[in-house]
Amino acid sequence: MRVLGIDPGTLNLGYGVVDEEDGMTMVAYGVLSLPSKVPVEQRLSSLYKKLGEIVARYKPDEVAIEEPFVAGNARSSLAIGRAQAIAILAAANENLPISRYLPTQVKQQVTNYGGSNKEQVQEMVRLQLGLAQPPQPSDAADALAVAICHLHQRHIERLLAGSK
Repeated sequence: MRVLGIDPGTLNLGYGVVDEEDGMTMVAYGVLSLPSKVPVEQRLSSLYKKLGEIVARYKPDEVAIEEPFVAGNARSSLAIGRAQAIAILAAANENLPISRYLPTQVKQQVTNYGGSNKEQVQEMVRLQLGLAQPPQPSDAADALAVAICHLHQRHIERLLAGSK
C-alpha cells in the first residue's frame, strides 16, 4: 500500500509518500512553500494544482491528512483548515480514500507518546523508515509521520478484523 501523508498549511504544506510491503519505505517527501505576499486564494489554487501533480506522480492508494490543531490562534487554525480542505479536495477528486488524524494521534502512533516534540517525531520517522538523517524540514517529517500513523492504524484494523 502506498500512502500520501499531508501536513497542511497555506505557507508550507508538507507531504510524504510511504510504501508498505515487507516494511515501510520512504518514496518521497518535501514541502510546498508559498510566499506570504501572495493572496490566500492564489496560494490555495497553487497548492491544489501542486497536490494534484504529486498525486499523479506518486499514485497513492490512500491519503492521510493531519487535522488542524486548534489552540489559542483562531486565524492560524482557519488557514490550516483551508489547506486541509484543499488536500481533501485533491484526494477526493481522484477517488482516493482519505483519513484524518489529530496531531496527538500521529505522535502516539509514531513515538508512543502523544506529547512528543518535533525532534522526537523526526527521529522516530528516521528510525522507522531506515533513513540516514532525520527528514527536514519539520513539515515534511510531520507529513511522513502522518503516513506512518495511517499505516500503523491500518495494521491495527487488520489485526482486529482477523480476531473476530
